[in-house]
Amino acid sequence: MLAAPSTQLVLIGGAVTVRRSDVARLAGTSPSVVSYVLNGGPRGVAEETRQRVLAAIEQLGYRPNGIARSLRMARTMTLGLVVPDNANPYFAELARAIEEESFAEGYTLLIGNSSEDDDRQTTYVQTFLARQVDGLFLVPAHGPLGCLEDLQRAKTPWVTLDRAVEGIAPAVLVDNHGGAYAATRHLLEHGRRRIACLAGPQDVMPAMDRVAGWRSALADGGIQPDAMSLWHAPFGRQAGYSAARKMLAADERPDAIFVASDEQAMGVLRAVAELGLVCPDELAIASFDGVAAAMYSTPGLTTVQQPFRLLARAAVSHLVQQLGVGEVDADEARTEVLPVQLVRRGSCGCIDPTGGDAPETED
Repeated sequence: MLAAPSTQLVLIGGAVTVRRSDVARLAGTSPSVVSYVLNGGPRGVAEETRQRVLAAIEQLGYRPNGIARSLRMARTMTLGLVVPDNANPYFAELARAIEEESFAEGYTLLIGNSSEDDDRQTTYVQTFLARQVDGLFLVPAHGPLGCLEDLQRAKTPWVTLDRAVEGIAPAVLVDNHGGAYAATRHLLEHGRRRIACLAGPQDVMPAMDRVAGWRSALADGGIQPDAMSLWHAPFGRQAGYSAARKMLAADERPDAIFVASDEQAMGVLRAVAELGLVCPDELAIASFDGVAAAMYSTPGLTTVQQPFRLLARAAVSHLVQQLGVGEVDADEARTEVLPVQLVRRGSCGCIDPTGGDAPETED
């Protein structure tokens, strides 16, 4: 136990206010050395001295003034994230991964839900900029990016995920085309030939890349899809359910469906059950995203697994690298595309793991 400081601590509003000078006095060093220990520099501190400072901080219950520290560092140590739908498990799992990576780097993450509405998205971006976040993660809503001028004026670093804003900001995406190709190819390997595609909205880049992957796999399998093989619907269970009811009401229904998202696929499974069909015997299904819930449907969903932790790690890395640099030029606004993995379960006709399969490590 360190000796008590020789001067009396200040009482404000009935609570003891501990100052940096009190910590320094108890540790037998200077306030500047206490600052070096708290901030990790700019000068090194001998390990013995550092331990004395840490012990004094613990004994006195010293808590640095976060606002004052932010002003000195010209940082708020906060980041912002805006997603299109925080109720969608894909965006929820992505947000969780980004929060964990941001926290590991010493940042607090603020999260906004645009509800796929550009005006609402712009309001969140403006609010986060007004709060002087150090950087922003953005999964752009459908259509033109109304907040682009705000972002460029503020010169706050930002990174997009899932959907790119080409040549303006760094983007971290996954191989949507390759993943859709692999899923469709796998359905072909199960002997399916009438493979429909339930895609997302037509103005969303990942959805269209997945459609292109589906088309490529069919073409390589010598199959030309007819006009009724491709359906577009919003990402969501209700939309997937409604679209599947219509698709499966056709005189010549498909024998397999590649679904652009796990959320839509959950709705498809419900429609299949209501219509008295058996999955995968009468209708095989493969989807995209790899959310945790896909392990626990009946049957389990065969799905293209997105690497959530790697996505978050790459996005945080791109953002942290920009801090202090200012506006990103076109050469630095590159797009990083991460690989995906097809996870085989019962919905395609593969053996269905019992009780849900543990996700494979991404490290």
